[in-house]
Order: sequence, then structure tokens, then C-alpha cells
Amino acid sequence: MREEHIGGLRTRITGGTDGKGGGHGPLIILLHGFGAPGDDLVPLADVLTVPVGTRFVFPEGPLSLSFGPSDARAWWLIDMARIAADQAAGRVRDRSQDIPKGLAPARETMLAFLKEVEHTFGADPGKTVLGGFSQGAMLSCDVMLRTAQSYAGLVQLSGTLLAAQEWAPLLQKRKGLPVFQCHGTRDEILPYAGAEKLRDTLIHAGLSVEWHSFRGGHEIPRSVLQRMGPFITKAVTHT
Repeated sequence: MREEHIGGLRTRITGGTDGKGGGHGPLIILLHGFGAPGDDLVPLADVLTVPVGTRFVFPEGPLSLSFGPSDARAWWLIDMARIAADQAAGRVRDRSQDIPKGLAPARETMLAFLKEVEHTFGADPGKTVLGGFSQGAMLSCDVMLRTAQSYAGLVQLSGTLLAAQEWAPLLQKRKGLPVFQCHGTRDEILPYAGAEKLRDTLIHAGLSVEWHSFRGGHEIPRSVLQRMGPFITKAVTHT
């Protein structure tokens, strides 16, 4: 693995022909969740069954959090007190109409990042999969709807529907896009119902969703990773 700054973001790069992103293989870009360290998803590169030479890129969120571990990062700030209150009261909050204050700046940062990645790695968007976990999943979905590039696929690990009124008209141009989505039925951070709403919204718009639910919480179980590898392989080798 190696590190470098791309588009202003500290980025971990692994895989490829040399373990450091070398070569011209497919590209997988994964965004970590809120409060996680920048290298949180890096281990996935070693357990996913993907084509030989596949390169992995893990950008680090630009925001450093003032609570939790010293290396906790985020793409935008969220109201933790509100989430805790909802959990304590047993409320399942519908986030589908929420447009987080920090979403637009995070989007612009990521769009610039993707342009630089394409240039730096000589990446073919048609062999590039974009995705993430939790907050990273939400951002990757939002960005996928804003870019004009034709990416190979989108990965939504424990994400949810946001900004529905903004996303709805943008989804039409992504008809047919392969999407891998998973969610735990016992997720207390992002309720299962929100993931189902995202799934149904994507399917209704004509995207090709591969859906996996699992008995668990806000996590990425091995059973999901075993299915994610074949999804990526099919997406980046499809002609």
C-alpha cells in the first residue's frame, strides 16, 4: 500500500500489479463511514475476490472529528445527539428528505477527486466502481448522480436514501447502472426501512440493484463480501 494526496484528500492505494496501485487494471473507489479512520476499508482489498490487477483507492474524509478516536474522520458533520435521542425513544427517523448542510461541499470535493483519479491512474470510468459504507455510501450515490461519467457500478454498504427530491430527477440518467446494496435488519444507526426505501427508489428508476439483507447491525459481514467480489468482477468485465 502507498499513500498520496489526490484532489486534496489523503488517499490509500493498494492492489494493482505491485500492491501499490500499479498497472492498468479496474479501479475500485470506496469511501469510509462517519467517525471511521481513513484506512477503515483498506482491509477489504485483501478479501474481495476480484480480477487480477484490480486497483483499490480509499480516500480519507476531509473533516477531523473533535470526539472519538484522534483519527476519526467524516465527509460532513451529523447531529449525534439527535441520533442518540431517536434511538433512546425508539423512533425510526425517515432521512429520505434530509439534505445535510455539508453534503454539497463534500460532493464538490469528491467530484474533483474523481477527475484527478481518472487522470492520475489513467482510469477507464467503464471499469471503475464507486461506492462506500454508511455516510460514504450516501456520498458515493449522490456523486454518481452528479457526474457525467459512465461508471461500471455503484456499491451501497449500509447506506440510506437522502435528498430524495434532488436525487429523483437525476436517477433517470443512470438507468441500467449495476448497484450492489446490502443492509443489516438490526441496524440501529441507519434503520433497515431507509435502505429498503433507497433500494425501491433505485429499482423504480430503472437501475439494476443486487440486494442483500443480513441479520446484523451497522457492519459489513463476510457473507456480503463473498457476494460483493463477483458483483465487482461482473461490472468491470462487462462489455
